[in-house]
Amino acid sequence: MALTPATVEVDFITPRHLAGGGDPAWVTVPLHRACSWSHGSDPLMPRVLLSSPDQKALLRLEPEPGGPWWTLKHAAEPNRPAWQATFDARTPVELIAAVTDALTNPAPTRSAPCDPYEPLRAFGWSPYEDDGLLSPDKTAYVERLGPPDRLKAWLFTTTVAWHQRLWQARFDEHTPARLVTAFTAALADPTPVARTDGGRGLATLDPNLIARRTTDVLATLVAEVLDERVHTLAARRAIRPTSSMPPRQPPAQRGHSR
Repeated sequence: MALTPATVEVDFITPRHLAGGGDPAWVTVPLHRACSWSHGSDPLMPRVLLSSPDQKALLRLEPEPGGPWWTLKHAAEPNRPAWQATFDARTPVELIAAVTDALTNPAPTRSAPCDPYEPLRAFGWSPYEDDGLLSPDKTAYVERLGPPDRLKAWLFTTTVAWHQRLWQARFDEHTPARLVTAFTAALADPTPVARTDGGRGLATLDPNLIARRTTDVLATLVAEVLDERVHTLAARRAIRPTSSMPPRQPPAQRGHSR
């Protein structure tokens, strides 16, 4: 009797901000395997610590009832004070990964200053209160916090069922704008996200708010998705940035250029 390849039931969810947290390995494994972040853990504590090779950045994943599960901290640099970002348990890992991917990019785009609101406006987010935006389904919003004459922190909130909070993400006022923009771009992205928990991570099944398409996928393909992500991120380190470097000059005695 021929064996049937094993399959996994996968849900593809939109909008992604209502999809639940997902697998933390989507964030932690690439940081370690593709970006060389060192990890530490205590077998008696449900906690994961990852630190960047230069020891300037630290990511902590720790169950915290009533508080953020993810904390990303970065030490001060000559041109920027220390900064911190936090994410609640049900923040989709795809959004957190967008931030860590941007942070670890060895050749970040050095163009004009980023506007974190722009990706949201492009997908129909509308003005909210004084200085914020509201998602088209009215279940997520972003607002700026702080005095009007100072830099402001960013607060993202998703709610369901009579404004019951699902998750929050916070970026302090010194977080680089390109990282906040990476988060908003991932938040606005209409591409469905995959979940394999049978819907247990969903806060609502209201068809007016969430679309859920379920299909069977080969287990080997499900496992390969993370490996492909690691490979893609690792490949970035092999690409030498050229836009900000002066052209290399050949030795004078060769008498030709390349």
